Amino acid sequence: MKLAQTLKPAAAVGFIALSLTGTAHADDKFKLTDSLSVTGFIDMSWSSVDVEGVGTEQSSGLDQFEIDFLYSFDSKFSAQVDLEYQDNGTGEEVDIEQAFISYAVSENFSVKAGRFLSYTGWETEEPTGLYQYSGTGYAAYFYGGYQQGVSGFYKGNGYQVALSLVNDLGDLEGENRDTDHPAFEAMLAVTPTEATIAKAFYSSDKLDGTDETTTLVNLWAAYIEGSLTLAVEYNTSENAPAYAYRYGIDSEASGYLIMGNYAMNDFAITLRYHDYAIDDASGAEVEDGSAITIAPSYTFTKNLWVVFEYRMGEQNGVDVDLMALEALVTF
Repeated sequence: MKLAQTLKPAAAVGFIALSLTGTAHADDKFKLTDSLSVTGFIDMSWSSVDVEGVGTEQSSGLDQFEIDFLYSFDSKFSAQVDLEYQDNGTGEEVDIEQAFISYAVSENFSVKAGRFLSYTGWETEEPTGLYQYSGTGYAAYFYGGYQQGVSGFYKGNGYQVALSLVNDLGDLEGENRDTDHPAFEAMLAVTPTEATIAKAFYSSDKLDGTDETTTLVNLWAAYIEGSLTLAVEYNTSENAPAYAYRYGIDSEASGYLIMGNYAMNDFAITLRYHDYAIDDASGAEVEDGSAITIAPSYTFTKNLWVVFEYRMGEQNGVDVDLMALEALVTF
């Protein structure tokens, strides 16, 4: 999980430092004991999706509940377990999302082992790390998912590097235990100024059931100064499992996003554009999608954030429009 430090509009100032470490948590985590603390969130929404030529469908209810347990054995050794209620696409609604141990070898270098979320991607898996209601929808084509393995993280002066050796690049379940063909994910992050950060990821894995290789490349940069947040992301991939089994070996994808967020006290507004396309081995385009998203939001308290979103999009030549209202409570 990649939690923002507080609710999103208030998180901008501290976001650079948090995003470098890969995992951060809400300020309001409460202690059960001197060593054990708990944090989490409740996410609920109403949405209306209008598909050209099909009609409109509305839905509402609880989207996700998560509670995370963080245990510190001492200043160097810690453990984390995240439990969630959410439909992950397979009908499993309650599961262990993450469970890993961490050890600080030094002030600059740490390692973790277990089941954990990939570092990749500007947009986070959890709603607590988004500036709007919806994600782009292309994460499965370019980002890693929940992974099982080991990861090393080094923090230098103005840069950070990470290398993960995992069973595979992961998905929403992250349950693969096969270590015959391990995958890896490498990260380089630089902070040329206090207000800017850039990250580059390269990930590689064997495409199950074939002799082909999956490669994922994710690049993003952000500028965060005062009330303004700007970000840009570019992605490419080849033989990603999310589309390779549908469109064939040697299929490729590319995509990008541009977004901006401006906060005025408790009110904020986000504007985002994203686009992606997938080509099969012949170079023919077999899937594409794009959308413009506008999302005004209001922070009622430091623990309650409400956002309205209007998204005008196109999927494979069909207009798809979304309206949504989301309430997010963190603790």
